[in-house]
Amino acid sequence: MTTSHFPVDSELELPQEESSHLGDAREVYDALVDRLSRQSVTKRYECYADIPWDDPEYALDPTDPRFEVPATSSLGATDWYRSQPPELRARLGCHMTATFMKTGRQFESVLKQGMLRFAATLPDGAPEYRYCYHEIIEEAHHSLMFQEFVVRSGLEVEGLSKVKQRGARFVAKLGDHFPELFLFFVLGGEDPIDYIQREAMQDESRANMHPLLRTISKIHITEEARHMAFARAYLRLHVPELSAYRRLRLKIGIPGILRNMAPLMMRPSEQLIREYQIPDEVIQEAYTTNTEHQRIAAEALRKVRDLCVELGLAHAPFDRLWKGAHIWA
Repeated sequence: MTTSHFPVDSELELPQEESSHLGDAREVYDALVDRLSRQSVTKRYECYADIPWDDPEYALDPTDPRFEVPATSSLGATDWYRSQPPELRARLGCHMTATFMKTGRQFESVLKQGMLRFAATLPDGAPEYRYCYHEIIEEAHHSLMFQEFVVRSGLEVEGLSKVKQRGARFVAKLGDHFPELFLFFVLGGEDPIDYIQREAMQDESRANMHPLLRTISKIHITEEARHMAFARAYLRLHVPELSAYRRLRLKIGIPGILRNMAPLMMRPSEQLIREYQIPDEVIQEAYTTNTEHQRIAAEALRKVRDLCVELGLAHAPFDRLWKGAHIWA
């Protein structure tokens, strides 16, 4: 029996992130955090209660043609991909999806650790404390459903490199001594995947999306809308209070963070390039020199970029860092 209060098979429009253009009034911010906490009770999901994993319609076959990369995507538009046998096209698409999910699970592990560290710094009665634990619980269910997809795919998925995993452990430690920088890391990971999932759900060419992938995406979009709303509201309230030195660290660091994180959810991993023998010139064509892909990458980061502009973190000469990373508008 499901414990969900918000049917996962609902055909309602995908929920949008709540506006956090609230100024710096503490009472208005507190009201938003309280509302997000209450929504975590009434619009919540559980991985093994709300996803019918063993339903035959949800069976995961890596050669299912519904996993093929759409022709509208950067890789799907290449002659190389279209020339591959149908089963290989599907398998590569499924393997990319599983890789993004394992990377997402590893990223959310860092997020949970950082949120726990952040919550430990809060005074009794802080509204963020309850909200943080709601988010941690939701991210735990996301990690479960991502990992379950990976396991059921039967594919070997490497995920983040050891170097990136060591860097991720550093990020988690920011939760208790520089939560503003930590939350920009969070948005750097969450904004691109949210953009990609929303585009996929609304893409007419994917009307026949695999039901398991569609269900996971719906759950993730619904709950991440709350997580990103909190991060942006917190940053709007607290970044103006930071010292000049800490604001400088944000101005210099954020473009590099976003430049390095976005490709993890938008490009095939080194493992996939190696295993499927994707030629270097195809990667160049699809991603490196593809102006349309660069436009999509910049659009996927539009919300966090606009937030940085709003908070005075992306003005000249620091906008050159954004432009150099090809993530400016």
